[in-house]
Amino acid sequence: MSDALFEFTKAILNGVNIFFIIYLIGYATFMFIAVAIGSSDLYRKRQMIQLESTIHNDYYIPVSIIVPAYNEEVTVVETVKSLLALEYTVYEIVVIDDGSKDRTSDKLINAFGMKEIRRPIQRKISCKPEECVYESFSQKAPLTLVKKKNGGKADSLNMGINVCRYPYFICMDADSVLQQDSLSNVVKPVIEHGDVVAVGGAVRPANGVELENGRVRKFAMPDSIIACMQTLEYDRSFLASRIMFDKFNGSMIISGAFGLFKKDTAIACGGYDYTTMGEDMELVVKLHEYCIKNAIKYSIRYAPDAVCWSQVPENLNDLCKQRRRWHIGLFQSMWRHKDMLGNPNYGPVGIISYLYFLIYELLSPVIEVIGIAVTIAAAFVNLLYPKYMVIFFLTYAVYGMVLTMTAFFARIQTIDLTLTPRDALKAMSLCLFEITILRFIMAFTRMTAFIGYKKKKNNWGRIERKKINYDKEL
Repeated sequence: MSDALFEFTKAILNGVNIFFIIYLIGYATFMFIAVAIGSSDLYRKRQMIQLESTIHNDYYIPVSIIVPAYNEEVTVVETVKSLLALEYTVYEIVVIDDGSKDRTSDKLINAFGMKEIRRPIQRKISCKPEECVYESFSQKAPLTLVKKKNGGKADSLNMGINVCRYPYFICMDADSVLQQDSLSNVVKPVIEHGDVVAVGGAVRPANGVELENGRVRKFAMPDSIIACMQTLEYDRSFLASRIMFDKFNGSMIISGAFGLFKKDTAIACGGYDYTTMGEDMELVVKLHEYCIKNAIKYSIRYAPDAVCWSQVPENLNDLCKQRRRWHIGLFQSMWRHKDMLGNPNYGPVGIISYLYFLIYELLSPVIEVIGIAVTIAAAFVNLLYPKYMVIFFLTYAVYGMVLTMTAFFARIQTIDLTLTPRDALKAMSLCLFEITILRFIMAFTRMTAFIGYKKKKNNWGRIERKKINYDKEL
């Protein structure tokens, strides 16, 4: 190698390494600020709950709960049971069976004594036609089941919006359950602020958790190592970034597992987009865009005390499939709304949120995988001080572990969960693997997400389901 080529290669490798280090420091700084703010916010709310008087708020907003389902015979009955146990006055449950090939509908009809009815459905949003409608009014809340032709999750949610009766609707997954106070907590921002068009709830892995009448009877870290590491990841994400973006109305995503939306605004902006894999993020971004362009005063909030327990993948293959879909959906939404980037007309959403999602979500797998590869290459050609880099990465890993465990224990403490010493030790021991191994496996998975995605872009994302540990007498 000539001296000129060597110097050029050295400059390129050094430049990439410097950028990678700055990238990691920037992410670590954001996470530190976000976790600090999130933890402080949770503890402050916890103190307010403990000090509040015995006067209770008797105001309720009628809410429709939409549950899209496709081949969910294993979990759908338990999900509906959890919804019937909610401590709330006025709500309805609408289950949309999107052409399931299993006994999803039969399970519901038999479990709740549902009867077929003739009910016209006004289509304010386009969706696949219904095949039949069932209802039951013998439960705490009215229960409706719509069987329709297969059209995907977004199409099912649009059918749910057309069917539901109330001004606010909640979308949630058929493999999830809500805590008994989740509905009351998720509507609080709407009661407190009249301009709220959407509220996101907190999602926690249900693997290993036993629930009874909407309350956690036993909390334990999942047996699956993959699910256990996701528990840590979820707590860090929902504690940190969600609370941070909520401070300046900058939330760009509400988890499809649990979110509340204002019906007329969702209809006005076109409802869910069935052409994207990230229909949950797409709707939130569209709400921002619609309200700003039409000069409508609005806010999109996050309710950390509204908890949804949702099953997460327990094997690496299912997890990779899920994250590929998430990343493709992220790209689709950001590309469609690329005019937001750095646009002052969109306020903090365009200047801060979009930039964060671009660098630390959409481009992060490419940056991280290339950064690691270049670092290894530089070490092989003696353009790197191995001792310095080992110390840097170890420091970064320990720093990430501290932030992750801070978020994890903050969530445990503030929602009155009891953690055994064995589970605490398990969480701490797996934390390092989640940061140093699973993170980079997921980075590579997301970087290669677009390989073959067009063949499956309209399919439901499937993971192996297990029966939810939930007890309730009907």
